[in-house]
Amino acid sequence: MIPLIKIMIIEDEEVIAKELSSLLVENNYQPIILEDFEDPIPKILKLKPDLILLDINIPKIDGKYLLQNIRKISDIPVIMVTSKNSEIEEALSISYGADDYVTKPYNPNILLLRIGAVLKRTTTNYNINGNELTYKELKFDSQKGIIKKDDIEIELTKNEMIIFSYLLNRQNKIVTREELMTTLWDNSEYINENALTVNISRLRNKLKEIGYADAIDTRKGIGYILS
Repeated sequence: MIPLIKIMIIEDEEVIAKELSSLLVENNYQPIILEDFEDPIPKILKLKPDLILLDINIPKIDGKYLLQNIRKISDIPVIMVTSKNSEIEEALSISYGADDYVTKPYNPNILLLRIGAVLKRTTTNYNINGNELTYKELKFDSQKGIIKKDDIEIELTKNEMIIFSYLLNRQNKIVTREELMTTLWDNSEYINENALTVNISRLRNKLKEIGYADAIDTRKGIGYILS
C-alpha cells in the first residue's frame, strides 16, 4: 500500500479540526490532529507531517510565534488558517514563513487546491535541520545539487536532484511514477514516460559510481522506492 501524505491540523476549535480531518480523509490524505498545544515542536518533529495547517489563534502559543519556531528547524510546508481576513495578517503570516494563507470560513475545494499547490511547489525541497540531507554514508546538498561520499562529489542535474530529494524525503516508501512526473513536469505538458525512465537511469548510474548501485528499487507497475 502506498503511504498517504500526512497533514497535521493545529486548530483549537474541535469541530473545525474534525471537519478538516474528514475533508482530508475523503481526499486521500492522512490527517493528524494536534490535541495538546503544550510544547508542540517535539511532537511535529516526531510525527514528521508532510504539511501543516496552522491556525493563528491557538492556546498556550501564538500561531505566528509557533510558525517562527518551526522555521528555525524545518522548511516543512505550512498553510496558515485564520478567521482574520486582513491584508496585514496575511502579510505577517507570509513574512513569518507561511507558504500560503486561507481565511475562515474556507471553501473546501479552494483549501484542497491550495494544499495541492503548496505540496507540488515545496514537497521536494523541505527537510529537517538545514539544507543537507543524509542517505546512509552519503550527504545530499540540495542547495548545490551534489551528493558526497568522503572526498567524492557527484553533481546532479536539476531533474536528478528533484527525483533524489523526493525519494529521500519518502525513504522506504513507494513513490509512484505519476507522483514523480507531476513533480518534475507541469501536468499541462505531454511528457513521454520514457523521459522519467531516462532520468531514473542516469541517477542510478551516478549512485552506482559511489557504491550505491541498488539504492533505487523498481516496483513494477507502481513506481520506485529508495531503501
